[in-house]
Amino acid sequence: MILSHAKIEEIAAAVTKDFNLFFFGQESNEGKRMPQVTPIDQFAKEYLHLSVSFENLSTDGSFCGLTAYEDTEYSIEENGIERIIPLKKNQVLLDSSFIAPGNVRKLCGKRRLTLAHECAHQILFQLESDAQKAACCKLYAERRTYSLRDLKSNEDWNEWQANALGAAILMPQKEIDLAMWRFAPDGIIQNYNGWLLKHDRMAVEMMCGTFGVSKAALLIRLRHLGYLEDRPYSEYREPWEVWE
Repeated sequence: MILSHAKIEEIAAAVTKDFNLFFFGQESNEGKRMPQVTPIDQFAKEYLHLSVSFENLSTDGSFCGLTAYEDTEYSIEENGIERIIPLKKNQVLLDSSFIAPGNVRKLCGKRRLTLAHECAHQILFQLESDAQKAACCKLYAERRTYSLRDLKSNEDWNEWQANALGAAILMPQKEIDLAMWRFAPDGIIQNYNGWLLKHDRMAVEMMCGTFGVSKAALLIRLRHLGYLEDRPYSEYREPWEVWE
């Protein structure tokens, strides 16, 4: 199933609206209110009914999270010894580095985006045809042990969709629109090859704090929604700079 960006945005808007009704009990007030963050942990556990837990997923930190649509298991080699870990249907495993001492706050944005990505995989799976879902479940059932590379490879074709949908769930367009109105009155963020003007930098910091995401994740989302203007670094000038 290949979806357009417009269709992914439509799915995200419908899902987040339904979740807000479920979680907050009523629709968010219309008008110029403060942007509302998606509580992704509650979204995963209470709305999608996913079990979320933490494991050491790789020795080099290259895997942040994974999920499966049927009971299976995967293997990881640690110090030359293979370790088999069960992976249950509707379970999400996140790397244990996210909850290591000193990392909870530091890696909060990355953890939230990783969890949103895995939630997106589960949502996209539910949108597949019955035949495709059955084929996927049969594949997991027939081959009981996967390496992490195998599990990721099975989803490679769907990774870009999960990235886009996860970001749209974590940073819904409606909420980004409100955040831009609140924090960036010019209506555009100018990006000079990674450098931002002071007022844009402050706006980005406010939005990162609001949505609980990294600067990189936010800028990608802003670019996709047309709020980020990429300009060459040679044009970078702070307003108070005077050049002869």
